[in-house]
Amino acid sequence: MTHSPLTPGIAAGRLAAEVLAENFSDIAPRLEPHEARVASDRCYFCHDAPCMTACPTSIDIPLFIRQISTGTPEAAAKTIFSQNILGGMCARVCPTEQLCEEVCVREVAEGKPVEIGRLQRFATDTLMAKGVHPFVRAKATGKTVAVVGAGPAGLAAAHRLAMKGNDVVVYDARKKAGGLNEYGIASYKAPGDFAAEEVAWLLKIGGIRVETGKAIGKGLTLDGLRKDHDAVVLAIGLAGVNALRAEGEALDNVLNAVDFIADLRQEGDKARLNVGRDVVVIGGGMTAVDAAVQSKLLGAENVTIVYRRDQAQMSASDYEQEHASSVGVRIIHNAAPVKVHGNGGVAEVEFAYTESGPDGLKLKDETFRVRADQVMKAIGQTLTGTPEGLKIEGGKIAVDGAGRTSIKGVWAAGDCASGGEDLTVTAVAEGRDAAEDIHASLMGAAG
Repeated sequence: MTHSPLTPGIAAGRLAAEVLAENFSDIAPRLEPHEARVASDRCYFCHDAPCMTACPTSIDIPLFIRQISTGTPEAAAKTIFSQNILGGMCARVCPTEQLCEEVCVREVAEGKPVEIGRLQRFATDTLMAKGVHPFVRAKATGKTVAVVGAGPAGLAAAHRLAMKGNDVVVYDARKKAGGLNEYGIASYKAPGDFAAEEVAWLLKIGGIRVETGKAIGKGLTLDGLRKDHDAVVLAIGLAGVNALRAEGEALDNVLNAVDFIADLRQEGDKARLNVGRDVVVIGGGMTAVDAAVQSKLLGAENVTIVYRRDQAQMSASDYEQEHASSVGVRIIHNAAPVKVHGNGGVAEVEFAYTESGPDGLKLKDETFRVRADQVMKAIGQTLTGTPEGLKIEGGKIAVDGAGRTSIKGVWAAGDCASGGEDLTVTAVAEGRDAAEDIHASLMGAAG
């Protein structure tokens, strides 16, 4: 076990290798064929299916489940991929309990929905395991499109544009394509190299070139991209992290949760990762839950999530909150950080109780402290590196229609664009729809 020289409580290798392997194994393994047939038989195949309406990508859920029930999972996968080319990852990380499964007729009547997410994974994994791509490129249009950002929105846009015969160049600042799928998903939700494998499979459509280590302001300019391409898609995500705005935030071992999760995703040997004995995660979304749960799985003794509002306002789903509690994470609501205490490294975090009123959230006079040798900030991310001239709305790139920005020939999609929810599946839908609008625009211009 190795220790941090500044904080003795922070160490790597807290748990044996076999325990770590078990902790970070697939949380919801793929269904076996007979399990999938049984699960699919529970579907009523509703004509006016509420699950389809609840799906941001509008997958024909009754159809793909019927295709599984009739023994044709490959056909089911094509039905899924026709609407969501990243359906494999979405089957793993999509909050189905808040979307399609929440409105399933079986859920409403019996409290147990059809396992739509797991059935989607069964179908997509079956087809992807064969190494084939279900779509063929259309005749070349002679048009080129630049996509900045190789996350879910950018990849979905690139695939749809390439499928329609356009040539696409995808640029990304990091070493690997995939965006949040590669760097921001809890390791136990998508273990191994699935994110990278999915990108490689997606690129089999052809017509897409990926250039990593490049971003606007890092080898690229928006004006240059507009000059060199017929259209530009900005799918740059939200790279900035909100500050705590609390005294002592600069102490050692106060981390950004997104960086902690990214390190987890990229480290093959979890025993090499440092984690505190007493970890405090500040925030109420999926990033907070993922960071807290994985801290516990790495061997942290005490892990606490502190959220400034009540439980109902946490953006992390009830399912995810319950999962966090089940592994021993404590969740405190209605408290906000006011000071981080320590001498060089963090030792405690002081919180004030909060209350909501007509004038917003207010801090009460009463405070309490939580012991911490490691603090993770998960209080939202912000847009950074925005090109000049783009209209900004609510801290994001303003878009009209299917992702059109205030600059002609430039579209935006995913977390960086205004409107929508910060979900992988929503980003895919926005990237796909922007691509459709771009292609229609380019073909209209060509005509």
